[in-house]
Amino acid sequence: MSIVVSIPGVDKTDWWIEQLQKLLPGWTIRSIHDPDDVEAVTYAVVWKPADGAFLPFANLKAIVSLGAGIDHVLADTKLPRQIPIIRTVGTDLTQRMREYVALHVLSHHRDMPTISANQRARQWKQLVVPPATDRPVGVMGLGNLGSAAASTLSALGFETLGWSRTQREIEGITTFAGDAEFAAFLGRCEILVCLLPLTDATMGILNAKLFAKLPKGASVINVGRGPHLVDDDLLAALDSGQLSHATLDVFHVEPLPSEHPFWSHPRITVTPHIASLIDAPTGSRIVAANIERFEREGSVPDLADAERGY
Repeated sequence: MSIVVSIPGVDKTDWWIEQLQKLLPGWTIRSIHDPDDVEAVTYAVVWKPADGAFLPFANLKAIVSLGAGIDHVLADTKLPRQIPIIRTVGTDLTQRMREYVALHVLSHHRDMPTISANQRARQWKQLVVPPATDRPVGVMGLGNLGSAAASTLSALGFETLGWSRTQREIEGITTFAGDAEFAAFLGRCEILVCLLPLTDATMGILNAKLFAKLPKGASVINVGRGPHLVDDDLLAALDSGQLSHATLDVFHVEPLPSEHPFWSHPRITVTPHIASLIDAPTGSRIVAANIERFEREGSVPDLADAERGY
């Protein structure tokens, strides 16, 4: 029984191998670049694998995505489509996302970018903002992470809205679903959080058309995927005043190139894909449990649907 691990960066790969080996002592766990016996490999634990990475392994039972999204796996043009893909989600990842979304929604709500700019300029200006109960915040995508983030915002007192492809019922959240209700949802969102999965339908969804449907001066937080956003459309919306600020944690190219205009734009906050960053000690427990359950039962609750893309 053998598992291969593929994560950008040798140090991170070794870290995950070490942690997984402690939890799965009966398994051989190695880098995907040094698999020993390719015929013995039955699981691949990956983040952003190289194109064609799975082709040498004829006996793969499942691919484990080190994250809630599977778009980085589906990006492999040579991916054997019959192999199940297991998502990695858990209370630790959910808690981290709740913290990040709450932090940045509160920052937008209390206009912390302006307060920080005033501090640098040594200007004493007392900004008056409405209470959270009078600030509508919308979450696009109501999966595990999105619904948890929306519930957290509701608990903080925000008027919380949620939109998803199909209808969801979440206590304390006013929900909208499908294309027919999308414009009505956007029209109320003074702060918009994107937590959608990346699919053909959601690629480029954060674009000029969407921004125009938000209330003037709204702000945007993207913690979904970089390709959800049309970069030039965001810059234009910020420069025109249609949007007041944006917090971005994900990008088309990561790390974000040093010459990219997002770094220096005064109305953009850049964070380096850390919103729900998985760590090896915690994540390996989730991965090991999923592999053991898949071995016993042939399925796990976190099995993804490759046709849907999540």
